[in-house]
Amino acid sequence: MPVIKSAKKKLRADKKREKNNNKWRDLLKKVLKTARKTHTRENISKATKIIDKLAKKNLIHKNKAARLKSGLSKFIKGAAKPTAKPAKSKGKSKAK
Repeated sequence: MPVIKSAKKKLRADKKREKNNNKWRDLLKKVLKTARKTHTRENISKATKIIDKLAKKNLIHKNKAARLKSGLSKFIKGAAKPTAKPAKSKGKSKAK
C-alpha cells in the first residue's frame, strides 16, 4: 500500500478510472454480442457509436476499432441482400 499522500490519492483515482473503463468495455462486449446475433441497422449503428467513443478515449486501439467496425459493416451488406431465394418449379407449367 502507498505511504505518501499523493500516492494514496493516485491509487483512489486509478481505482475509480479502472471501474469506469471496465464499465465501458463490458458495454462494448454486450453491444457487439447483440449486433452480431441480430443484424439490424439499429444494433450495428449503436455498436459503431460505442466503438468510436472507446477509440477516442483510447480504451481500444484505433486499428482495433476499425477492424470491429469493418466486421460489423459486413453484416449490413449481408442484411441488404435477400436471404431466401424463390423456389423454382421443376416440372412443366400446366397453364394453358
